[in-house]
Amino acid sequence: MIQTETTPNPESLKFLSENIISNIGTEEFQKSEINKVKNPFIKELLSFKGVELVLLSKNFLSVKKTKDISWNELKPMVISHLNHYFENNKEPILKEELKNKKNKENKDETVKKIIDVLDTKIRPAVARDGGDIKFKSFENGIVKVELQGSCSGCPSSLMTLKQGVQNLLKHYVKEVNSVEAN
Repeated sequence: MIQTETTPNPESLKFLSENIISNIGTEEFQKSEINKVKNPFIKELLSFKGVELVLLSKNFLSVKKTKDISWNELKPMVISHLNHYFENNKEPILKEELKNKKNKENKDETVKKIIDVLDTKIRPAVARDGGDIKFKSFENGIVKVELQGSCSGCPSSLMTLKQGVQNLLKHYVKEVNSVEAN
């Protein structure tokens, strides 16, 4: 059964499933890059009228829509699409491919601490709102992150970034001076 939750962004909705949606972490897909999408489920979802962005995580997916379509119109289509997939497939929509994962071994200690704080303290809170935060880089005291899913383009995301993420990172990692969104 699929349940929905609102997010702080009125143009995004979170769809929760008891099935595993992604076993490779959180991934975001945008309609503007639909030609790069290989996954048929995601490609079809992005082709729905009004769907702008899709974010898949372990047990939920978030859909960000355009203003010209209502949730009353779009929500049943997304739920039906998800239900149809899981009626016909027992495996996650996003699953590990037989390719080399990014080598995360040679990161310095500060970067490891930053990623640890993002993963344990920040990501769960952002996920509750249907989004994700990805570490991009750390240079000269500045952490660059990417806000995804419901968080991208959300009016309150900049405040969340500065007041929440920046304060937490500065508290736990003394080398951090500020946080910027990529």
